[in-house]
Amino acid sequence: MTTILETGISELKKLFSGKVRDIYEVSADTWLIVTTDRISAFDVVFSEGIPLKGVYLNRVANHWFKSVSSIKTHILSYTPEKELPFLKNYPGIPERSILVKKMNRLPVECIVRGYLFGSVWSEYQEHGTASGISLPAGIPLAGEIPEPIFTPSGKAEEGHDINITEKEFMDTVGADVGSQIKEASLALYKQARDTMKKAGIILADTKFEFGLDTDGSLVLVDEILTPDSSRYWVGETYQVGKSPESFDKQFVRDYLLSIDWNKQPPAPPLPADIIEKTRQKYEQIADIVESLA
Repeated sequence: MTTILETGISELKKLFSGKVRDIYEVSADTWLIVTTDRISAFDVVFSEGIPLKGVYLNRVANHWFKSVSSIKTHILSYTPEKELPFLKNYPGIPERSILVKKMNRLPVECIVRGYLFGSVWSEYQEHGTASGISLPAGIPLAGEIPEPIFTPSGKAEEGHDINITEKEFMDTVGADVGSQIKEASLALYKQARDTMKKAGIILADTKFEFGLDTDGSLVLVDEILTPDSSRYWVGETYQVGKSPESFDKQFVRDYLLSIDWNKQPPAPPLPADIIEKTRQKYEQIADIVESLA
């Protein structure tokens, strides 16, 4: 199976290389985004990749982007090799790529949580809140929150993004844009949550990113509802109070916690069986999502 960790498209200028995605400039207002097979955990990128991970992520994100009708998206083409025929000279790149309109990306991550898990769990245990939002007492680990909550974070230049309050979020992006983002994020999460529930999958939480078009209108950007930006849990084996079986990289995180790694570079090597089981999880959720109407 193909594993692509680095891209080198000589016909285009590379603008950015992130934890997973490489961005190339096609024109003044058009970018090519390539989703590689790199994997990160605890903000550290590993030397090993997950075979075909970029393909699976692209399949999932493209499915959800195509279902969005309530807000503009940055997608220009799901088949960029038609606009850029030279991409066919780079095996594995076309199926990992999309062509998008360049946007003024807003410096926030827009997280919606339907279940109590992850970075807000310790805050809830100590204060009864999640990102400053008061929640009812007695919600267990992985328990459902009575109503989904919007818990934004600020994008850090390096390291882990920092949870911020809704007021800090509104101060950053402006009250009007912030209200639009919150409404859109909650609506997109609920739509996907209800859709996945029919397939026996729990969408516990997810992260969206937004940008502004040249006319100031709000646009959905980056990836959406992928297993890298979301927690997908197996409904059949889900139990409150336990770390649920998932289709995302929580599997890798749980392995890393089991070996007492200090979460600092360099990353420890990932065993072959962990890599393969992770690949299978990404493939399974891609197949499930694509099977949905």
